[in-house]
Amino acid sequence: MDAITLDAIEGALSRASTTARATAAALLPDPPADLPDQATGEGGLARALLDAVSRNPALLRDLTHWMAVVEAEAPREVSTVRVDHRNTVVGGDHRAGIVQAGTVGDIHWHAAPAPVPAALPVPRQLIAGPRRLAGRERDLEALDALRLGAERRDGPLVAVVNGPAGVGKTALVSYWLRGQADDFPDGQLYADLRGHAPEGPADPSEALGMFLRAFGMNSIPSGLAEAAALWRSVTAGRRLILMLDNVISAAQVRPLLPGAEQSIVAVTSRRRLTGLGLEGAVFQPLGFLDDDASAEILRQRLGAGRVAAEPAATRRVVDRCGGLALAVCVAAARMAARPGQPLAATAEALDRGAERLTVLRVGEGIAVQSALDASYRFLREDSAALYRLLGVLPFAEFTPELAAAAAGLGRTDAERRTDALAEVSLLEELGDERHRFHDLVRLHARGLAEARDPEPVRTAAVRRALEWYLATATAAEELISPSHRTLDRDYEFPPDAEPGPRFATEKAALGWLGREQRHLMTALRTAVDARWNGLAWQLADAMWPLFLRLRPYDLWVEAHRLGLDAARRDRHAQGELRMLTSGGAGLRNSGHPEEAVVWFGQALDLARLHGDRYMEAQALHGIGQSYHLAGRLDEAVGPFAEALGIREAIGYRRGAGLSRLCLGDVALSGGRPGDAVEPLRRARADLLTASDPYDAARALALLGRALGEVGETDLAERHLRKAAEEFRDRGSAHWEARSWELLGLLYQRSDRPDDARRAFERSLRLYESVGAPDADRLTERVARPGGATGTSPPESPALSSDGPPGPGAN
Repeated sequence: MDAITLDAIEGALSRASTTARATAAALLPDPPADLPDQATGEGGLARALLDAVSRNPALLRDLTHWMAVVEAEAPREVSTVRVDHRNTVVGGDHRAGIVQAGTVGDIHWHAAPAPVPAALPVPRQLIAGPRRLAGRERDLEALDALRLGAERRDGPLVAVVNGPAGVGKTALVSYWLRGQADDFPDGQLYADLRGHAPEGPADPSEALGMFLRAFGMNSIPSGLAEAAALWRSVTAGRRLILMLDNVISAAQVRPLLPGAEQSIVAVTSRRRLTGLGLEGAVFQPLGFLDDDASAEILRQRLGAGRVAAEPAATRRVVDRCGGLALAVCVAAARMAARPGQPLAATAEALDRGAERLTVLRVGEGIAVQSALDASYRFLREDSAALYRLLGVLPFAEFTPELAAAAAGLGRTDAERRTDALAEVSLLEELGDERHRFHDLVRLHARGLAEARDPEPVRTAAVRRALEWYLATATAAEELISPSHRTLDRDYEFPPDAEPGPRFATEKAALGWLGREQRHLMTALRTAVDARWNGLAWQLADAMWPLFLRLRPYDLWVEAHRLGLDAARRDRHAQGELRMLTSGGAGLRNSGHPEEAVVWFGQALDLARLHGDRYMEAQALHGIGQSYHLAGRLDEAVGPFAEALGIREAIGYRRGAGLSRLCLGDVALSGGRPGDAVEPLRRARADLLTASDPYDAARALALLGRALGEVGETDLAERHLRKAAEEFRDRGSAHWEARSWELLGLLYQRSDRPDDARRAFERSLRLYESVGAPDADRLTERVARPGGATGTSPPESPALSSDGPPGPGAN
């Protein structure tokens, strides 16, 4: 309230009891000695109070509070009751206070006014919290910044701190508010709104009653709207702190917002509470602790010496708690209660997967389990069902499409349900429509699924999720390597489920493969463990563009070892051939050319057994590449030439172009650049005609190298720059890096050291971005860009030979 009129004060005095008028008079700087005196009657006292407020605005809040008390404590309407001849009440309302007795018959009851406090109490209700708060410095700074920003706005600062169960919201907010308390002298109040309590959330009227009583109000209006209005009147002009803990909805908060503009209302919730944005709320999500902060909590609780004595066990405990503050504190309490037991005992207990939630308990209460159970109880059944099914998947991260496939839903329905899980912080939002499980939350969801959902339901969800990855990887394969997409795929989807995204560009498809490579490998390993053999080798096959373009060598080899075993168990000859040739390329390019020759030899025997000329040429080509990589150049020429003859005979122009490309590369490696020029020119033309721009760019890069080594420097530079541009457009960082390295070598021979250094630096950055071993070589080149290199080719296996076998490559 910004102003009080004389009429308003006089009205309040007319309704006030004698005691209440005395309380008002006591607000004056020079209270009258004799209240009934005419000079200080209602008119005189009202005028004196108004004058005092005009001279000292600080009195406004006390006078406002007094008027609100008078309004609440005014006598209630008279009620009539009936009594019999023995003066026994037989009807009516007799709940309040004074009997006005006459004859037997009607008796009148009046509410007795409750005593009005002579002085205004100052509540100090903030809960105790940690004396030290590890790992939350940035969050505290963010809250401080929110408070500074609030000084330039109207109304109280409403700050919502949200996050998963057990992440430490209450500890953070209570710690921060205690540091602000001195700036808010009119009171600090706290209410636990029990958002996830078994008995249900608290009604806001309960908290209003507590707050009003904390300010000396003894009679609280029964209606929520009336009580909220009184609360705003009582708090007008004050500087207050309110902490509203464990809130479940914006509707719980709105009636509790004070009338004090210079106040803080700090809200903690597992939900996002975006509805409070209408009240100008600001939001501060709280994430998980990092490993250093978790270890610091253990040091604080157990002592630095005990933690330092077992660093490995400490790291394991920290890792298993996953940055969940509640889990770290519970683990610390468990170890503190066992001072004679090594920390390794707790670490071993936490290593036992599904038992981890049981280990993380205090006394008889399963702390982490209970917190997650409370969040789960408030889910709708459809969202709860999705939560359980997501828990059985081998992936901790999800997109709406994956969730839809796993549950057999449409995308829109899956989005709604995943949003509901994120709303209560059972899933963490990662951006770009992705969500993630915390490890302990995932264990909780899986435990519920195992208890409630039949095994066939759980298995079907996993199978659908893996088939979604197969379908999506196949869509990327069709766009990036269409000639490789020749083998069957086995997956099914419900009519209303999406089989996977369709990519608008090759770059988008390759980007998806790069982001999802970890999950694709998880899907493959899961299929192998489940003995879904066809699904397993088909996943390895569909990932071909990932291996070819991005070159994660360890995954390349692992995928094809697993895929080969699966194809053989599946008795699928074409699948086995594809695994042998594609896997042989992975072995060759990861530095195992001799083993690659064995794989390609097996493929050659299998292709000849089945009379498959196409795959016979593929195997020969792979053998030639492996010999090339092993430095056995003379042995490489024969398999390449034989493969070229077969490919020309069966009309496989793209394959012929790849064989010519490799023959040109062998000539370069043998120091015969003049012999390489014509095969590489023909390879470029063949590959462009066959709509293979990626391998055509490879031919162009090698042609640029050959021309540079025979002295056609300008043309070589143009070819190499164009090749680098084409590789960049197709997302092939490795070959783009190779093109820039070849440019650097060209500049060295042309005595252009500054250009050479820039080219090598650019090449180094690209090699480092894909983790290629070539980075070590480029580091040395950057250090001595003007060093003599003659016409020697790069000393890298990936540079000496590239181009995997199989229809999608060679």
